[in-house]
Amino acid sequence: MSVFARLADRLGDRVTLDAPSADFTTYRCGGPFAALVRAGSVGDLAAVADARATAPGVPVLVVGRGSNLLVADAGFPGVAVVLGGDFEALTVDADAATVAAGGAVPLPVLARRAAAAGIGGLEFLVGIPGSVGGAVRMNAGGHGTEIRDVLRAAGIFDLASGESRTVSPEDLGFAFRTSAVAATEVVVDVRLFGVQADPAAAAARIDEIVRWRRENQPGGQNAGSVFRNPPGDAAGRIIDACGLKGLRVGAVEVSTKHANFFSAGPGARADDVYALVLEVRSRVEAATGVRLEPEVRFVGFGDGAVGRVG
Repeated sequence: MSVFARLADRLGDRVTLDAPSADFTTYRCGGPFAALVRAGSVGDLAAVADARATAPGVPVLVVGRGSNLLVADAGFPGVAVVLGGDFEALTVDADAATVAAGGAVPLPVLARRAAAAGIGGLEFLVGIPGSVGGAVRMNAGGHGTEIRDVLRAAGIFDLASGESRTVSPEDLGFAFRTSAVAATEVVVDVRLFGVQADPAAAAARIDEIVRWRRENQPGGQNAGSVFRNPPGDAAGRIIDACGLKGLRVGAVEVSTKHANFFSAGPGARADDVYALVLEVRSRVEAATGVRLEPEVRFVGFGDGAVGRVG
């Protein structure tokens, strides 16, 4: 029995074969996952680990909210995991100025709930269209704050070993837009801390961040910043200085509003997004000597893929 059949036998309708990745990424394009598991509990994750133990070569991919992910048009030949159910739990403790959240909780929801309860310091999360688990994996941040600055502890489940553990920020090897969370590891929950604040003031800060984002970043189908900022500079500024705003491959273009955002229009293909990323990186390196490194995770694009995982 294949690993996919084992999963379907154990988890039933929580498993979908040949699920379109476009439904689970903010680029809204890309090929299918061989199997998609909608995990609602640690027991579901354990089932994935048990099934994979019979075929350890089958890759796994933790999807989150897909706001930093692109799957090649050829698809992903393994098991993709999306969290829900128990992992959507959110508890706000206004007296202690702490938040306990499951890995599937959307960051904007967490930020607004915390602000309404009079917890400050977490407002920056409203501008990040990802999940709590994805924020830890990528050390997400904005407006001068990163997740490592407000993280007290995180729960991790390893799909390779089937083991759970609780870790501190010091255990996670945080750096700019990266961490030591492995490809087979799932961030199942976190405990964040803020400061007590006036709810009206926290709400005003939320509104300010949302307004800034609308004024400075494009909407539509994109995955946020494509490249990490190089030391002492901004990737968007460099791309703009190279005259690359508006550069297109197929239905994908370098945004004219923010050069480090690539926007996918109707009919866009994942392979076109990836081709544009390679073209921009090549032109920037030729013009400036700076080799930009991606923030976006590119899955299934071959051995030479930028940011390849899996």
